[in-house]
Amino acid sequence: MNPAQVMNLGRLLTHTAKLYPHHTALRQGEQVWTWSQVNARVDAMVNALRALGINKGDKILMQSRNNLQMFEFCWVAFKMGCVWVPTNFRLTPNEVAYLGASSDSIAIVVEDIFAGHVDALLAESKLIRHVITIGTPRAGELSYEDLIAAHLGETAIDATVAADDPLWFFYTSGTTGKPKAGVLTHAQLAFVVTNHLADLAPGTTEKDVSIVVAPLSHGAGVHALLNVARGAASILMPSERFDPEQFWQLVEQHRVTNLFTVPTIVKMLVEHPAVDQYDHSSLRYMIYAGAPMYRADQKRALQKLGKVLVQYFGLGEVTGNITVLPPDMHSAEDDDPNANVGSCGRPRTGMEVAILDTDCQPVATGEIGEICCRGPAVFVGYYGNEDATKKALRGGWFHTGDLGKLDDRGLLYITGRESDMYISGGSNVYPKEVEEVLLTHPAVAEIAILGVPDEKWGEIGVAVIVLRDNAKDVTDAELLAHLEDRCAKYRWPRKFFFWDTMPKSGYGKIVKKDIKRLLLERGEIVELM
Repeated sequence: MNPAQVMNLGRLLTHTAKLYPHHTALRQGEQVWTWSQVNARVDAMVNALRALGINKGDKILMQSRNNLQMFEFCWVAFKMGCVWVPTNFRLTPNEVAYLGASSDSIAIVVEDIFAGHVDALLAESKLIRHVITIGTPRAGELSYEDLIAAHLGETAIDATVAADDPLWFFYTSGTTGKPKAGVLTHAQLAFVVTNHLADLAPGTTEKDVSIVVAPLSHGAGVHALLNVARGAASILMPSERFDPEQFWQLVEQHRVTNLFTVPTIVKMLVEHPAVDQYDHSSLRYMIYAGAPMYRADQKRALQKLGKVLVQYFGLGEVTGNITVLPPDMHSAEDDDPNANVGSCGRPRTGMEVAILDTDCQPVATGEIGEICCRGPAVFVGYYGNEDATKKALRGGWFHTGDLGKLDDRGLLYITGRESDMYISGGSNVYPKEVEEVLLTHPAVAEIAILGVPDEKWGEIGVAVIVLRDNAKDVTDAELLAHLEDRCAKYRWPRKFFFWDTMPKSGYGKIVKKDIKRLLLERGEIVELM
């Protein structure tokens, strides 16, 4: 393919800055930046980095909380033809050092509060040539703002790119092992942005306002791309500490229309008293992904917010682009034919979804198998990991590792992670189905069920539960009684553990491998030899 025929994704920012130069692009607290200001800063940094000898194809790690620099720097990398390697700011120094070394990054852009992360990375990797500091640099480091100031007013020329030229290493969360870098490309992301605008937030314009409640390093960063493409302003929370009341204040103050989040955050927002104290009628799309939303939580959100929920299912390797359940396919009423209870929606525009068996053959409608997909959103592979790439893309499909089924309308239902399923007494048990039932008990706030070894049954289910704040003591017998006539007995958990909090990833997902580790450490379960 002639590389001149492929748009550098950085053009999205350039176009928007020309169309709406004086419109608000970003707001954090009392600070406001326009599109022309953001684009000018990006162009200045592009020229500054090129002067340092950073060129097309180089990888640049970024460790920062959500701020102006985190918002703008992806566009710097895109325009340069470099690869942006963002990290979740909550990661430890050793975790960030691993990402920097495994990605072959040659520079790091870092907030000055993460000096320990820089030291760990420099000890791990000999490839780092530049440390660019947001805030006060240490000896040998470069000032981010000084680099911009030295080149402000200069126009940058976008690198010419081919369809498969990488622009983003999207690291998996590492909930099942070492994180892997999914390689996202200019052509792939151009499709994803277009698809997000068509399927997740149709009709988005420069009059819309988005609020950012998750780290821009992953899903929230992808969501930001669609808002930049249409000139919609983004509101950053004043700090990394999530405050539901502050969130609702900002929604009312700035007439927020869309956001990307995860089910655990939606749950926090609609259960907080502030949801009833501030005007959120401007909201059109509350997009949630990253994990299935339990029906009880979904109903509560619909009752509080109305038909604004948009669910999508996907992984970083396809940038979320597998299925969508738009607002008109949600309902708080179980008997409403538009409720689609338990479904994560229809295939995304331009994407094909299939349920395959272990031989990569389609299973019958309604049968459970592995959820697989193909289409323009699928990544080109994992960086430096050919074996993992072959496994993920075998048979011409991207294999999600999630189990599910399709109904006769083509709607997808997730039954759980392949690794979550356990076999008890010869029967397959999918924990999500049982978790859904127990979440309808008024005392249960959060739950995770996992299979553990058992001498008699092979495996049994154990349930870890967080109770609601106002809940009194709940007995195992009461919970089992709640399952009666709602769930076959072979699927019932055999043990219950009540915890104050549930371990979660930096993106708000309940991490079952951490739950299992804690159960083992506390001696509440044992590994059979």
